[in-house]
Amino acid sequence: MILHQALAQCRTLVVEGPDGTGRSALITELARHGFMIRRSRGELHHVNPTQPYRELLAAPGLLAIDGSLVHELVYGPLRRGRSRVTWIQALDFAEAVAERDGALIHVTGEADDTEAVGAYERALRTLAQHVPVVTVEAAELGHPIRGPASPLPQLKGHIQALTIG
Repeated sequence: MILHQALAQCRTLVVEGPDGTGRSALITELARHGFMIRRSRGELHHVNPTQPYRELLAAPGLLAIDGSLVHELVYGPLRRGRSRVTWIQALDFAEAVAERDGALIHVTGEADDTEAVGAYERALRTLAQHVPVVTVEAAELGHPIRGPASPLPQLKGHIQALTIG
């Protein structure tokens, strides 16, 4: 699956990637394709960090989330020495995204923090066992994305993790 196929097959896209890789260009394109753009507000919930994301996933229609619990899995240990999100919570979130006919979009590109780049690769490789992951090179986002040719079909089973770029 490549990005335009994800647009055709998924009604939920979670855009992930290290800070500074250009996720905003993809978010802008997704909005042009009818996706409602959402970001979690403020700090993670202290008791249940998945709660704000569960609430976002409950929204109807096409949904794109800019960053998620994966950001905390990566940057928590790098910035504070530990993540406030457990792997069980992250895997549960990944399954919830998959159940909503979704995928994680891993934006790669120039990033100053090589530790974060490696941590994202490891985290998304693990999560790909529970939700489709599409890797997109930020440099490839310089041109418009072809959208779905027809209304979104229901996903048949799980999509394998694939990479473009």
